[in-house]
Amino acid sequence: MRDLNGGGAPAGGYAVGRTPGTVGELGEFGLIRELTSRVTPAPAVRIGPGDDAAVVAAPDRRVVATTDILLEGRHFRRDWSTAYDVGRKAAAQNLADIAAMGAYPTALLLGLVVPAELPANWPTELMDGIRDEAHVAAAAVAGGDVARGDAVTVSITALGDLRGADPVTRSGARPGDTVAVTGWLGWSAAGHAVLSRGFRSPRAFVEAHRRPEPPYHAGPAAAQRGATAMTDVSDGLIADLGHIAEASKVRIDVRAADLDVPAQMSDIGQAVGVDPLQWVLTGGEDHAIVATFPRETQLPARWRVIGEVLAPTALPQVTVDGAPWDKAGGWDHFGSDPVD
Repeated sequence: MRDLNGGGAPAGGYAVGRTPGTVGELGEFGLIRELTSRVTPAPAVRIGPGDDAAVVAAPDRRVVATTDILLEGRHFRRDWSTAYDVGRKAAAQNLADIAAMGAYPTALLLGLVVPAELPANWPTELMDGIRDEAHVAAAAVAGGDVARGDAVTVSITALGDLRGADPVTRSGARPGDTVAVTGWLGWSAAGHAVLSRGFRSPRAFVEAHRRPEPPYHAGPAAAQRGATAMTDVSDGLIADLGHIAEASKVRIDVRAADLDVPAQMSDIGQAVGVDPLQWVLTGGEDHAIVATFPRETQLPARWRVIGEVLAPTALPQVTVDGAPWDKAGGWDHFGSDPVD
């Protein structure tokens, strides 16, 4: 076991292209060289792969950090998603957490466990996906670690910079605030339903499940407009608003009429016997951003109001049109079904 930073990749690395053979045939150091050859620089990464550790600039003198894990068979399937898709998704779900704090992503660290018999091009294409998603968020891969294991496991640690602003946490919502969201809701869950039935279209929803597109710019923009609480929608709208309600000790009421349910999502719901509103309210992995704002706030572009913050009646909770949502939904790593 050896980290990507200390892997000793030669200057310039290996040529980028399809890597033949298996990971076992490539070997640990060959795999490290292949992965590091795909890393591109970013201004915040002062020292990247090739040393014992990376050096990432932190002008704010505070570092926003988050980490997440994707496990094959639970969070992704190789027959549903390419390695590149998994790389984009793994990076996106961590970069979205940085943005949801009102911060700017700077760097990623990769922890990768793979079987020796895995085709060698799989981890290199994974790295291409991670690199490209990091580029979308103006961040870069700074290093990581590789190890051999029985199943593919991808762990990402993301770092970010607040640029002098205060972080926006889950605990700042106050009665009277409005609740607003930006990004897609329910698209990944609808895509999962399509894939589960052996289909690959409508493609937009399938791609939303394979490669979420978080609105990274929206987090810092919301912070600048005075957002009082914020989170990304990774577990489902109700579940993630529930985190805000609990941390802020408030009740949050969502208005169903203000939620966007595209006609094509309704068509999918009709085909599979699911109310599409359930996907919008409880489907996870879209990584939209939801926040609360003082009522008089002029919202940033592409945000829409979907509810309000109220004083708690008894316990903090989330309601829909004034009533508790009593249908199943929301992601729980120890309770939800795996992707298959």
